[in-house]
Amino acid sequence: MTEIGETPEGQVKDAVKGNWVDHSAPASMRPYLRLSRADRPIGTWLLLIPCWWSILLAAAADAPRLFDLWLILGCAIGAFLMRGAGCTWNDITDRKIDGSVERTRSRPIPSGQVSVPQALIWLALQCLISFAILLTFNQTAILLGIAALLPVAIYPFAKRFTWWPQVFLGVAFNWGALVGWVAHTGSLSWPPILLYLAGVAWTLFYDTIYAHQDKEDDALIGVKSTARLFGEATKPWLRGFMTISVLLMAAATIVALTQNASPLALVVALCGAWGFGWHMVWQMGQLDIDDPENCLRLFRSSRNTGLIPVLFFAIAAFV
Repeated sequence: MTEIGETPEGQVKDAVKGNWVDHSAPASMRPYLRLSRADRPIGTWLLLIPCWWSILLAAAADAPRLFDLWLILGCAIGAFLMRGAGCTWNDITDRKIDGSVERTRSRPIPSGQVSVPQALIWLALQCLISFAILLTFNQTAILLGIAALLPVAIYPFAKRFTWWPQVFLGVAFNWGALVGWVAHTGSLSWPPILLYLAGVAWTLFYDTIYAHQDKEDDALIGVKSTARLFGEATKPWLRGFMTISVLLMAAATIVALTQNASPLALVVALCGAWGFGWHMVWQMGQLDIDDPENCLRLFRSSRNTGLIPVLFFAIAAFV
């Protein structure tokens, strides 16, 4: 076991310091867990949070059910696995690009810790376990979950042909807003669609901040991003994404709760959208797009942004 404070062999440059993978995981598993970004859990949170939004908002719209506990846990396990699978696929397709970028050249494939065939086997294993969890949901949710593989497969290539790869990330990362609602209710309707679009706008907000870390390397190798597209005009664009995201979340809440929920539940849930927006305002006040460490810190704080609606939707489900 590596002592905290030492730099473990093979550690990825932007890993969370003192993370459990580098210090506690079996040495033979560390390259694969790094490949899945288990040493950087923020991505799992950002994939999971829209699932929890929709499950809890659906519960607030009719009534909480015991099965919702499994949906919440199953989505958490599935988010960990599918985020890992997505990152594995991303690193397979980006292995040459990652070797040319300072922040990513220490990742397992470009650094030689994991071969491409080994990564493909790891990818398949994560997908199979995720599919086993998905099979415990209803049929419509299963079909939606399978459909999510398409945007996941396309995303790594988006930065090669569009200045808006963050849109493709948003399409993939917020799919759980649809699956979670359908897993609770059995059918798709306007609230989860609005919540899904709110999540896409939110992804544009936080991943543009994230992309500012790599804008210089991206410019050298020709990789596109909204950070490069917006440049010094980033903050006005972020305000727009923030506004759209909050308004869509509020609309989803109103449409979901006006028929059957109590007025108190509606007010509480709307407070979630309000707090969600104010946390983004705080992030923008702290943002320095020319400081990579500042961008990474604020990107990681997006977990707290997304958990604010989770808290208020959960309260609304029980009032």
